[in-house]
Amino acid sequence: MDFYLGIDFGTSGARAVVIDDEAGIQAEVRYPWETASVSDLTTCWQTALLTMLKYIPEELRREVRAIAINGTSATVLLTDEAGEPVDAPLLYNDGRAAALLEHLQKIAPPHHTVLSATSSLAKLLWMSQLPNFSQARYFLHQADWLAFLLHGQIGISDYHNALKLGYDVEQLKYPQWLLKLQIPIQLPKVIAPGTPIAELRPEIVQEFGFPRDCLVCAGTTDSIAAFVASGAKLPGQAVTSLGSTLVLKLLSRTRVEDARYGIYSHRLGDLWLTGGASNTGGAVLRHFFTDAELSSLSREINSAQASQLDYYPLLNNGDRFPINDPHLSPRLTPRPNQPAEFLHGLLESMARIEARGYELLQQLGADQLTHVYTAGGGAANQTWTAIRRRLLKVTVKPSVHTEAAYGTALLAMRGVRG
Repeated sequence: MDFYLGIDFGTSGARAVVIDDEAGIQAEVRYPWETASVSDLTTCWQTALLTMLKYIPEELRREVRAIAINGTSATVLLTDEAGEPVDAPLLYNDGRAAALLEHLQKIAPPHHTVLSATSSLAKLLWMSQLPNFSQARYFLHQADWLAFLLHGQIGISDYHNALKLGYDVEQLKYPQWLLKLQIPIQLPKVIAPGTPIAELRPEIVQEFGFPRDCLVCAGTTDSIAAFVASGAKLPGQAVTSLGSTLVLKLLSRTRVEDARYGIYSHRLGDLWLTGGASNTGGAVLRHFFTDAELSSLSREINSAQASQLDYYPLLNNGDRFPINDPHLSPRLTPRPNQPAEFLHGLLESMARIEARGYELLQQLGADQLTHVYTAGGGAANQTWTAIRRRLLKVTVKPSVHTEAAYGTALLAMRGVRG
């Protein structure tokens, strides 16, 4: 029997899932992130990748036919000719490029996806001002670089990760306005997610016992991988990922793009996956409560009754969607004395942000929302689910599979089986 390996590099940790020919899960491995300085990130990623490979059962490793990796959208880095990082990567939510938005607005088309302080292209422009930029030869996304560690072919990306770099996912090429920038660095070659790139490096085969002809496929982003895993297939169906952040994806026959609101669309077969990502979410909840507290306090909340607290729950200034403002201030007051009341206000406010996001997508031309699958850790919170169902006014239930790594394993399987 053949097996397929999907690896997810998310905001809270890394995960690996092995599936069989029938898409049944055969093994799962987790690698939670420890506190590390930004300069240690690439070492941390590499350690996580190799550690997870080691902990996949040997009898499964021997039969893995294909591997794919997802990473957080617009987490990027510069490397030299050999693929070695030349500086610290910039994470998905890094907004230091905000100062370059005015310059970028003169270059990119109006309301384009790249017109965000956290877009890959904005980050590349910011990185081009770094003292050691002259040492860089390649600009890569997190998933690109991690896959390179396995297959050894530097400078290859997929059109899900490349969207926020400015790649035209309708024409399947870099647009002229982007090429005219003439940034002195090699932009990645872009191929379809799931496309086989190359066989594993011989040293990876030897160390971990994978087949010599095991293929590494082009990856995707973590939120799209979660969508693929969810079971959503029809226009109007959506997936909300309630992880450290809040990510909305609505399947639509119409492509919707508007950088004013942090909205962008990914190609998904003949349809479009339109949505956006907010910095609110589980990271805010964990800042105030432990997992045990979240569980016990949630049971004290009457989910049928709306909270009167009006928050915009963020840990730091700035959000991406449905309000795209790098300077947006968190709103977390007044804070009631009762912890359950405070939690109710947070959950209700996050659900309002989610509802506003879907309303905005539909106002801009996406298909009408009919069904919301939920992925991420927040999917297990029944109180939050009930609040969201009340505000969204559609069926809300957990994804068929909630792990982005599972969706990435499906991508690898489909990539080599066609």
